[in-house]
Amino acid sequence: QDGSVEAVGVANSEETRRAYRQMLFETPGAELYLSGAILDPETLYQRSSNSNELFPKVLSDRGIVPGVKPHLKVYALPGCGGETVMQGLDSLSARCKEYRQAGARFAKWRSPLEIREGQISRLALESNMHDLARYALICQAEGLMPIVEPDISLVGDYDLETAVRVNVEVQAELYKAMIDHGVYMEGATLKPNMINPGKGCTTKYTCAQIAQANIDVLSRVFPCAMKGANFLSGGQSLENAAARLSAINKAKGGCPWNLSFSWSQAIQLPLMDLCKGKGGLQLDAMATLYVQELAIASAAALGTYEPPLPGAGDHNPPAGGTSAPVVAKAAVPISKAWWKMN
Repeated sequence: QDGSVEAVGVANSEETRRAYRQMLFETPGAELYLSGAILDPETLYQRSSNSNELFPKVLSDRGIVPGVKPHLKVYALPGCGGETVMQGLDSLSARCKEYRQAGARFAKWRSPLEIREGQISRLALESNMHDLARYALICQAEGLMPIVEPDISLVGDYDLETAVRVNVEVQAELYKAMIDHGVYMEGATLKPNMINPGKGCTTKYTCAQIAQANIDVLSRVFPCAMKGANFLSGGQSLENAAARLSAINKAKGGCPWNLSFSWSQAIQLPLMDLCKGKGGLQLDAMATLYVQELAIASAAALGTYEPPLPGAGDHNPPAGGTSAPVVAKAAVPISKAWWKMN
C-alpha cells in the first residue's frame, strides 16, 4: 500500500494509511464479501475515527476475522543468484502471542519464488517451504490459524506446462514439510499464486486452459484435509484474476475445496488510481468502486462471473507468439473470502 499511495502523489503518513484502512473496513456492504482481512502489524493498533475502536474490533463486529502478516524482510540466499527467503522466524512466537492479544486470529506468511531456466533451485525450494512449515507450527502453538503462501512470480517466459510442473513440486514440498513438522493440516489454509505462464511466454493460452492447469495442480497434491485455497492476484488485473478464478470454479467439478480470493493489488491499485492528480485520498469514490470490485471477486469465487469482453483471462503473448491446443472446459448466496489489507 505504501508505494501505491506515493505513486499517485498522496503523502504517505500514518494518518493517510489509517484513513484509507478505515474506508476499507467500514464501507457499507464490504462485510457481505469478506470473511477475513490480513493486516499489517501497524493496523492492529490503529483506531476508527467513528467509533474510537481498534480496527480488529471494528472488523470482528462486522463479521470479518482480523489476521496479520508477521513476516519481516526478504533476504537473498547466498550463492543462489538472487533467489530469496523470508526473514522473521526467530522472534515469531513472541510476536504471534502479542498479535493474538491485539485481536488477530490468523496469520499469513509469504515466501516469494521465481522460476529461472525452468526451475527453482533445490536450496531455495527447501528453505522456503520448510520455513513456511515452521511458521505454521509456531502460529498454531500461539493460537493463530496459519495461511501459507508460496508465491511464484510471473516474471519470466516459462510456459504453462513448466508452471504446472514447478508448482506441483513446490506445493508437494510444502505439504510434506508441514506434515513432517506436525502441523495440524485441518487448521491451516493455502494462499497460492494462480498457475499461469510467465508474462514473457510466447505461447497463447485461453482462460479455460489456465483454469484447468490450476485444477490439475490442486488435484495432484493439495491435501483434502485443508479446506480451501484463496488465490493471490500476483500482478494480474482484476479483470484477468476474476475471469480465471471464475473459470477455475466452473472447472473444479467434484474437487472438495473452497476456491476463493485473497487479492491486494488487483483490488487496491484501481482505488489508488482514483487519487492521481488529486493531492489526497478520494475516499467516497474509492468506497463506491471498492464494493463493485468485491462483488466481481465474489461472483468469481462462485464461478458465476462473466467478463464483459471476450478473451478476458487469456494469456496473450508478446507479438509473434503461438497458440496452444484448446483444452475442453469442464462444467460445474454471496461468496466470502480472506483478503489482504495492508
